[in-house]
Amino acid sequence: MDVHASDLITIGLLVLLEGLLSADNALVLAILVLGLPRHQQRKALRYGIVGAFGFRILAVLLAVHLIQVGFVKLIGAIYLLYLSYQHFFASGGAEARREIKPATPWLGLSAFWATVVKVELTDIVFAVDSILVAVAMSPKTWVVITGGLLGIVTMRLVIGQLLVLVRKYPALVDGAFIIIAWVGVKLLVEYLRVEGWIHLEINKWFSFGLIVVIFLISYAYARKVGPAPVGEDEATELIQRRQESENSSR
Repeated sequence: MDVHASDLITIGLLVLLEGLLSADNALVLAILVLGLPRHQQRKALRYGIVGAFGFRILAVLLAVHLIQVGFVKLIGAIYLLYLSYQHFFASGGAEARREIKPATPWLGLSAFWATVVKVELTDIVFAVDSILVAVAMSPKTWVVITGGLLGIVTMRLVIGQLLVLVRKYPALVDGAFIIIAWVGVKLLVEYLRVEGWIHLEINKWFSFGLIVVIFLISYAYARKVGPAPVGEDEATELIQRRQESENSSR
C-alpha cells in the first residue's frame, strides 16, 4: 500500500470534515432514536453505526457511479421534509410538539426494528452525500475509507451528547426539526442542481454555519424555558449511578 505523509494529513482532514459537516446527520439520527426506551436507543445507534460503516465503504467503491443515483438525495429530501411537516403541523401545540413521542411499528416491524430501518435508510442518504466530498479530496480508496470510518466514530460521540441535551431540554426538539427541514431543502437543491434544473450550489461550510446558528439559538431558548423534570427512569438511573459510585469508593 502506497502511504505518504500527505495521506495521513488527508485522513485527518476527512475526520475533521466528517465530524463537522455530519452535524446534520448526527442530529437526524438522534431524533430518530429518541422515541425508543433509553436502553434501546444505544442498541439502535450501534446498528446504525455498523450500517454507516458498511454504506460508507460501499459508497466509496461505487463512487464513480454515485452521480447517477441522485434520486437517493431526492428521496432523502422528501423524507426529511415530511418529518419536519409532521412535527410542526400534525403534532398539536408547542407542548405537544416537544413531547418525546414513543417509536411506533412500521411496515409490519416492531417499533425497535422500524427505528433501525429508518436509521439505516438515513445512513444511505448521508453516505452518498459525504463520500462525494471525500473522493474529491483523495483518489486513494484506503485513504477515503479510513477517514470516513474514523469520522463516523467521531459522529457517534456527537450523537450521544445530542441525546443527552435533547432529553434534558425538550424545547430543543423544535430547533432540531428546523435543522432537519434545512437539510431536506439542501438535499433537494443538490438534486435539482445535479439534474440541471437549477444552478444554485449551497456551500457546505455555509450549511454547517447555519446549522450551528440554528442550534445555538434553539439551545439558548431551551435554557430559558428550563430543563425537563426528572422522569422516573432518569431518577432510577441516577440512584443506580450513585450506588455504583458509593460501592466503588468503599
